[in-house]
Amino acid sequence: MPPLVIGHRGAPGYRPEHTRSSYELAIASGVDAVEPDVVATKDGVLVVRHENEISGTTDVAAHPEFADRHRTKRFAGHTLTGWFTEDFTWPELATLRARERLPEIRPGSAAHDGREPILRLSDLLALLAAAGRPVGLVLEIKHAAYFAAIGLDLVPMIERDLAASGWTDADAPLIVESFEPTVLARLRERGLPGTYVQLIEAAGSPDDLVLAQGAAAPTYREMVSPAGLDRLVGPADGISVDKKLILGKDGGGAALVAAAHDRGLQVFTWTCRPENRFLSRRFRAGGDPAARGDFVAEWTVLREAGVDGVFVDHPDLGVGLFR
Repeated sequence: MPPLVIGHRGAPGYRPEHTRSSYELAIASGVDAVEPDVVATKDGVLVVRHENEISGTTDVAAHPEFADRHRTKRFAGHTLTGWFTEDFTWPELATLRARERLPEIRPGSAAHDGREPILRLSDLLALLAAAGRPVGLVLEIKHAAYFAAIGLDLVPMIERDLAASGWTDADAPLIVESFEPTVLARLRERGLPGTYVQLIEAAGSPDDLVLAQGAAAPTYREMVSPAGLDRLVGPADGISVDKKLILGKDGGGAALVAAAHDRGLQVFTWTCRPENRFLSRRFRAGGDPAARGDFVAEWTVLREAGVDGVFVDHPDLGVGLFR
């Protein structure tokens, strides 16, 4: 079977990510599913943003009434400065407008800056319900341990929004994913039906495990070792890996996919983007980071490795190559 083609934050190759028009374009392009990231407001509303820090994806810096919300935050060894969703109520965030995160790479998308508001998860679920055909949901839970530490438990918020929109039915095409295994385990234990996928970076360790185990926390690389994959069977139904782990010249990527499949785990990979900046070096063409390189060759390696799903920023290109 061909892999699932998943509109990564909609169609951010053409429209600012996580906007209504981005998702509508992905659906119109024929994707099998779309992937929102969810974070929380201080009044417990789930909003669809890549990160809780929103200075790069909204016009918040242009709102003088929010100047005093500019903060520096530290958590699990990370330090970040900006504006954060958890410092706003939903009515406040609703006054902001979305912006292209990578304007120097995607000026065509940046031409749509300032036109659309932020979406709540409930808004996206309503859009999917009106799509006219089944479209799956790949729900990425962001920074659950951080939000829990500040008194915002994402788990009941997720259950609330999904139940209200019919996504808790056993046959709903729902995939739940996170870099943090703790939140996946909690949702599974509470009976949320769906496919559970552990996200895997090319380096580092999950923040929730670092907080709980310190230096003993497993690294992502250890999680995709034979022993690590054995431990994922049961807690997870699949893994979703940085494409760097599949595109190695030694053929190790295909071996990783095969090893996961041997254990009954599905394998997804992210993120398929055609621009030189995001391609492996051997597939780049020329020196312009915004120009398209030989993405067909790179994506063919992923397809031939036997992955079960791919995340794409340009849904039309993904549907054309992976179907």
